[in-house]
Amino acid sequence: MIIDTKPQTRIHTTVARAGVLQRAAHRFFSTDKDITGLLLRLGLAATLFPHGAQKALGWWGGFGFGNTVGYFVQGGMPAALAVAIIAAEFLGPIALVAGFFTRWSAFGIGLVMLGAASIAHLQNGFFMNWMGTQKGEGIEYFIPVVVIAIALLIKGGGSWAVDRVLAPRFDSKNKGE
Repeated sequence: MIIDTKPQTRIHTTVARAGVLQRAAHRFFSTDKDITGLLLRLGLAATLFPHGAQKALGWWGGFGFGNTVGYFVQGGMPAALAVAIIAAEFLGPIALVAGFFTRWSAFGIGLVMLGAASIAHLQNGFFMNWMGTQKGEGIEYFIPVVVIAIALLIKGGGSWAVDRVLAPRFDSKNKGE
């Protein structure tokens, strides 16, 4: 039988870890009460939701979930990554509208857009194919989308965000600790 000779140390370590996680959760959800985050959230959501709905639901001429996963897998992508991409593009904008898990949603969207720009669009140059004269779409669209995602990562969701309601629950100053 092993006897724990330092139970106080173990308890202190557990409490310290809980405090670190609590502070991290507070920082993750905290956001300023201003309209900038709201505008960025809604703009990014409005831009990305149709793309996600194409992939997840087949709306607006999209392939739908199964066919999109199949297309990505046929191109050599792991199925789990294909599902994660669809989730980021479809669920991310829905979460952004509510301001729920804003930083996580923005992170996922930003990663997906960086990946799409570098893997599928960089070889087509900078400009979008406005006149139908080039082989495909360039990276022009992806730059502001990624920059907005980064701004939301830094700033948070702003006004009318569910995150603003969640943040105080993790604030140790409000719990008398």
